[in-house]
This record gives sequence, structure tokens and C-alpha cells, in this order.
Amino acid sequence: MRTTGINHLALVCRDMEETVRFYTEVLGMPLFKTVALPDGGQHFFFDCGGGDAVAFFWWPDAPAAAPGIASVRDFPRDAKTAVGSMNHVAFNVPEDKLDEYRRRLVEAGVKVSPDMVVNHDDSPMGVSAEKHEGVFVRSVYFTDPNGIMLELAATTRAFGPEDVRHAPARAVRAEA
Repeated sequence: MRTTGINHLALVCRDMEETVRFYTEVLGMPLFKTVALPDGGQHFFFDCGGGDAVAFFWWPDAPAAAPGIASVRDFPRDAKTAVGSMNHVAFNVPEDKLDEYRRRLVEAGVKVSPDMVVNHDDSPMGVSAEKHEGVFVRSVYFTDPNGIMLELAATTRAFGPEDVRHAPARAVRAEA
């Protein structure tokens, strides 16, 4: 089996009108398909570039948000989410646009956290205050009106075999 990318990522919103406004007006993602569901809900699709889409379900009786379980509670201080949850969505952007896009988010009243472009590297902390040769992704993090953590991510170098150097961890299970 060979996939050719992600068709769409489906998330759940609390208010479809607010979500449409944020994704079309703030992020500039065209709304290209809307569906009325037989149970009274809605399913809307936004073009996030590269032939990919981000979609939202809305139901009048959806369960409430669960920060710290199904979504990030407070990035970067409390970024863990539950097994099976979606932690965040990262959108590819050109590196030379990161500062401009960050500024536009702030001007639109979006809380961007932390208060800088994050330089991801292989240091013990995993981030650097400055861009250097070892930085592999630069990111801007923020949340949408539903509390969904989003990332604008710019890959800064090609990856090679040397980038896969950690053994996968195993869960510790209690003996029965």
C-alpha cells in the first residue's frame, strides 16, 4: 500500500460560523465544500494548499472541549494530550514568510505562543533561541477559536539517514 498524501484532516469545532471566519479570513484558506449532515450537523472543507484540506465537523450536541485530554492545554508549558488525540496541525509555509505570518496573526488578535519563532534543533532542549546550521524546522504556534493548536512550520534542510537515530520507546506495562 502506498498513500500519496493526506486528503483531509477532520476536526470538530464549537461554532461553524466562527471557524469559517478564522480559516478563511485570518488564515486565508478557501472554503471549497460544505455538507449538511442528516443529524443536523455540518462538515466543511478548507483548502490548506498542496492539494490538502482541513475539514471541520459541527454538531449542535457535540461534547464539550477537553483541554489537556483531547487538545493542548497550554503550549509550551502543558502540551501533552491523551493517547488517540490529535495534538496539533502543522501547515507548511515558506521560511521567509514566518515573521510576516506571525505578525499578521498577532494583528488579527490571535495569541501566538511562545512570543517568538521557535527554532527546532537536536540540542538537549530541542529548541534554540537563534537559527543555526542544526535547526531543521522553524515554527509559529497558535490556537484557533476552538482551542485547536496549529503550527506554521518551515523545514530548513533536507533530512537524511543520520536524522533517524533514536530507538522507539515502549510503554511500561504493569505485570498482571
